[in-house]
Amino acid sequence: MRPTTLAPVLRPLLRQALLAATLAATLAGCASAAKPGPGSAGPGGWRSLFDGKTLAGWTKADFIESGEPRVEDGKLILPAGARLTAVRREDMPLGNYEVELEAMRVDGQDFFCGITFPVAGSHASLIVGGWGGMVCGISSLEGMDASENETTRAIQFESGKWYRVRLRVTDRIEAWIDDEKIADVETAGRKIGTRHDIDPAKPFGLASWRTTAALRGIRWREAAAAPQEPAKP
Repeated sequence: MRPTTLAPVLRPLLRQALLAATLAATLAGCASAAKPGPGSAGPGGWRSLFDGKTLAGWTKADFIESGEPRVEDGKLILPAGARLTAVRREDMPLGNYEVELEAMRVDGQDFFCGITFPVAGSHASLIVGGWGGMVCGISSLEGMDASENETTRAIQFESGKWYRVRLRVTDRIEAWIDDEKIADVETAGRKIGTRHDIDPAKPFGLASWRTTAALRGIRWREAAAAPQEPAKP
């Protein structure tokens, strides 16, 4: 008797298995591409925006006579320029999100952390240590800068000291320095915008004004609509 061959039976099964594997790989790739924000999520859903080694994902913002951003000892350095020095990136998603980083004024007397960010179909900036070194707040609300609207705060900053800055964007703009909340405003019905001189830092940028700044631990995550106080480090 001739042996029975299984090839006619196995071929359809193999084709189905191959199609299933291909479909699974395609769906996995789509799911991966759909994840907002760069990097893989770590504890708490945070995704790193800075690897501490390179400026991957960032480009120098186009400001006249700005410093040349660089990476040094795990820190992103924004050297003092004639006016603004900044880096920017294009891959920040819209919607509800949080950004957190540590910032230090290395040298200078003005803001060492200016975060320009998308919000409510527009953009705004969180300024830390501006207008001579102490003013914090959101620019701009109803056309008024961080130095003249309801978010204006005066904080004494020390050069050479790290400060933890956290920004939360939902239907509100909330901001903290270390564990102190410095801003909390609703976005509905507000005229929100940026000062024209910081526009090259859009859609998401980190800047300093005539000041050398160091930044590290820059990260992003999705945010729920309900407010959450920052956890102690």
